[in-house]
Amino acid sequence: MKVYYDKEVDALYIKLGNKKPEGVIEISEGVNLDTTSEGKIVGLEILDASKKIDIKTILSYTLELDKELTSHKTA
Repeated sequence: MKVYYDKEVDALYIKLGNKKPEGVIEISEGVNLDTTSEGKIVGLEILDASKKIDIKTILSYTLELDKELTSHKTA
């Protein structure tokens, strides 16, 4: 996962994988999911991000994983 923030346009992008997005689903105004042709989510775009979330928090996050999730193998 990679997080990108463009201060000039106030846009945040969270890249969830290396697959190229082929479609977009708008889940609310200015919040979009990038998807593959198979419907897998590969990114999240938030426009006017500083009005919707605390930018400082998202850019300095701590990741906590459930032990069950880390013990399962993924396809």
